Amino acid sequence: MLPEPALDNDYLPPHAALLISSYRKWTGKALLDSGLPPREAARALYHVPFVVLSHDNTADPRFTYANLAAQARFEMAWREIVGLPSRLSAEPLAQPARARLLETVAAQGYIDSYSGVRIAKSGRRFMIRNATVWNLTDADGQFQGQAAMFSEYQDIAAPESR
Repeated sequence: MLPEPALDNDYLPPHAALLISSYRKWTGKALLDSGLPPREAARALYHVPFVVLSHDNTADPRFTYANLAAQARFEMAWREIVGLPSRLSAEPLAQPARARLLETVAAQGYIDSYSGVRIAKSGRRFMIRNATVWNLTDADGQFQGQAAMFSEYQDIAAPESR
């Protein structure tokens, strides 16, 4: 498990580079200003106002990265979210749709119009819209997992109890 990005580890430049380069490879777009040196890019990624998450390539993928916006949206500190099975970010009823999404991304490389319901630690549900989900591939082309970013979301009101 990666340590929490911080000044003393330069905000994890190798993992940030994997996220940034894979995003560019699949989408043809820049996730951040492409002129930033690796350490500055890693710091910027951790502090951007949009959510950025990644998970590994295991059979039951676990989160490997969650920037500050992701930690706030999911109401979890780094030590709570990193290592958590990523399927737990969706309600049980939404998990089949989430699994289909991940299969599509694995086959196509990315998708940039995903919408779905997610759940925070408190149980608060929220709809994400126009999320981009992409494969993480290293310099040798090896699949390392997947990442997601989104900035559009809306809380879903809890049903009133009777």
